[in-house]
Amino acid sequence: MNENKPRIFNITLLRHGESVGNAESRWQGQAEFPLTDRGRAQANALAARWKVEGMRFDHIISSPLERARETAEIVASALGGSVELQPLWLERDNGEFAGLTAHEVRQNFAHPDFTTPFDPVGSDGEGDWELFLRAGQALHDLLRRAPAKYLIVSHGGLLNQVMHAVVGIVPQANNSGTRFRFGNTAFAQLFYYPHQHRWAIDKLNDHLHWQDAE
Repeated sequence: MNENKPRIFNITLLRHGESVGNAESRWQGQAEFPLTDRGRAQANALAARWKVEGMRFDHIISSPLERARETAEIVASALGGSVELQPLWLERDNGEFAGLTAHEVRQNFAHPDFTTPFDPVGSDGEGDWELFLRAGQALHDLLRRAPAKYLIVSHGGLLNQVMHAVVGIVPQANNSGTRFRFGNTAFAQLFYYPHQHRWAIDKLNDHLHWQDAE
């Protein structure tokens, strides 16, 4: 082994399995919803796939919310390792929208014709800019650790902003601009070369273990 070879970060960003909130089309935010049976099946299918592929992680870090934590624990149980809970990887705080159905949000709240990234979501929740800053903080916290193979289990909204931070795209007005798709138990795989400050995105929205992941 060449000890002088530059060490790199191998980072897998995984969205949790289908939750009750997903199945009921709810604005979940930081409200607690467990996985559905389908969500557990998705997580187990992914764990089985990774086991066959010989996938291993040095560290597994998860959002503390139940739907992410349970997904992480299923994977950790199959591959070995423990789960570290890190609040920086929580889903967006969507204020008064938390737990409501899409219909309830449409019916009970005003929806302005134009919004900026600085406007809050759900009256007092995190707007896009605030979420982008937290995503950057989560990424910074990760990169202050030693280079290793990391699995991050989180949520679609937060992971989207992490990808924005990686590629250098700031939030746009009126929810416009680029979106990165993360189906339930879909993952992205990234490599970061700190000696060059270079990112390589190897996979995005990979859900071969569950073809109809949404």
